[in-house]
Amino acid sequence: MTTITLEVPDELAVRINSMRDRLPDLLSNVLQPANVAQTSRAVKAAATHPAYREMMTFLASRPSPQQIIDFKIGDQAAERLAELLDKNREVKLTSEESTELDVFELVHHSIIRLKAQARRMQS
Repeated sequence: MTTITLEVPDELAVRINSMRDRLPDLLSNVLQPANVAQTSRAVKAAATHPAYREMMTFLASRPSPQQIIDFKIGDQAAERLAELLDKNREVKLTSEESTELDVFELVHHSIIRLKAQARRMQS
């Protein structure tokens, strides 16, 4: 494995250091052009996706840290996610379905981060 030395601002160095064990994977993902295009499609699709709108509506209600920790995506969105995951295991998803699954991933990761932050706020 090659070691790379970078000069970065101190604030960024702290953030990078907290992700040290995941950094090679993160850099690999960021540097893949196809992944960038896929992420871009997911971000654009997110604005109109029901699960994303549900999350944003919830956040706009100014929930308490405990409400954030307790938050779960609605039943309809959860059912759609299960359908996509089942189909993905059986056959190849269409481009639109793949993008929709990416939106679910975006929402999922956002909620995980929010819950982690809410837990830190309660400590």
